[in-house]
Amino acid sequence: MTDAAVPVTQSAVENFTARYLQSLGCQVEIRDNEWQVTIPEDVETDLPKGEHALVCGTAEDLDETYEQLHPESSFFQSVLDDASDRAPLGVTRIDAIDTDIIVPDWLQESSISVSNIDFTPYYDRSALVVLFRLSVETVSEYQQEFLRSIGIDIRSKEILPNIDETFLTLTQSETAPILSRDIAVEPEQVERLVDASREPLLSEIQPQIDEIHQGASRAADAELEEYRQLQRQREEELETEITHLRSKIDDLNESIDDKNQTERVEALKERRECKSKLQEVETELNELRRRREQGYPDQQREIRDRHGLEVVVTPVTVTEIEYERGDATFELTDCDLTRTLTVGYGSGVGVTEAVDCDSCGQSLSGEDPLGAITNGVRCMACRG
Repeated sequence: MTDAAVPVTQSAVENFTARYLQSLGCQVEIRDNEWQVTIPEDVETDLPKGEHALVCGTAEDLDETYEQLHPESSFFQSVLDDASDRAPLGVTRIDAIDTDIIVPDWLQESSISVSNIDFTPYYDRSALVVLFRLSVETVSEYQQEFLRSIGIDIRSKEILPNIDETFLTLTQSETAPILSRDIAVEPEQVERLVDASREPLLSEIQPQIDEIHQGASRAADAELEEYRQLQRQREEELETEITHLRSKIDDLNESIDDKNQTERVEALKERRECKSKLQEVETELNELRRRREQGYPDQQREIRDRHGLEVVVTPVTVTEIEYERGDATFELTDCDLTRTLTVGYGSGVGVTEAVDCDSCGQSLSGEDPLGAITNGVRCMACRG
């Protein structure tokens, strides 16, 4: 099975952008990965009017006359915002006849052949596919945005793998229109389902968040080390200054008795100033040493706060999807032996129930796929 949260692909971005702009009455000329887009003044849209030169995908050292078009680019974010403002809710249907049967990973990774698959739908179910924008940022360094979709069954609140990927694929087909009509789910239930899908969504992108956090931590460590070096340098400067002041005070002490009254008064005044400065410098040095011994707690807290992550999850669009549930029968072949295996299945979703090994009782998976069909279903570890 695929991840619960599916990233929006580059092809989906390009297809959606072209179709949406053309539906508004914009001109889109495509030459390989370069687009020329014209948004007329009379088009009702919040997108910037005029000419836009786009380059698909990410590119470094891009000419400033070009804008990038990819899932996280500012231009696509503007297109998505414009489209979601017009129709944040939609309805579509996934029928088995419109989609390929999804073979589970425990069969894809197996040496057992699949000679035939039949799907028998029994009833319809509904799901929501929610497209989220995730903003991961630090206060001072950078911001990264991701688009992720996730599917959830309306009745059971079960996270449905594959259905959002199937949905994103269908959006690239002219034969699968997304209807902008009121969905059947009540607004309060939509809100609950959207909330229920946040945690598994965040769990799926946690590795990316961790990677960003590690980068932010490295930046914080580097800044803190630079601060330590500056403070150590300042300590050395103060130590040098203290040595100089003490030497000067000693010289003044030795010379005071040899001076006339006027010179003596000036020397005493200068000695007082040096002693006052010495006390001030020693106080500053002692404070720096104290803070160093404590590990610069205030500075550490300030730097960590500036490099701390803030993750904001915002739903952009919600699509109600009607899909079929029933049974899928896989005809399996291993040498001269043939066996049929029937499991629960959903159109666009895939296998909806775990299949356990008849020997050890563990569920089959991509890591421990189907290993044998002799004397029942056996995993790779138990195939003997």
